[in-house]
Amino acid sequence: MTSHVHMIIGTEKDNMQDIVRDMKRHSSIALRKAITEHPQESRREWILKLMEQAGLTNSNNTGFQLWRQDNHPIELFTPKVIHQKLDYIHDNPVEAGFVESPEDYLYSSAKDYYGLPSFLFPDIVLIEPMIM
Repeated sequence: MTSHVHMIIGTEKDNMQDIVRDMKRHSSIALRKAITEHPQESRREWILKLMEQAGLTNSNNTGFQLWRQDNHPIELFTPKVIHQKLDYIHDNPVEAGFVESPEDYLYSSAKDYYGLPSFLFPDIVLIEPMIM
């Protein structure tokens, strides 16, 4: 989505908060670098200024901020809830009008569930289908 991210993540040993923190840190640094170094980015100054202004309002940062500080985690405690959230994530770009089918959205794991090649997410671990 253009303004937020939905993910289903899991861990057997690492603290979930640490995983989210590290993902936010890595992606914000990488995106800032890509924006800074891309000569064709017409919005470069505007985007960097927004990131810098956001960083100045938060003492936890060192000069810039991309992600909001808060998260909205939902514990997926049953297979039914897991599949409900997976369907919601896959349908979100369709509901927003970006694509006609979930598997058409570039930044989605829906392709993997339809058995189509996914170039962006090679390490997706598929959630097993629910047995009825």
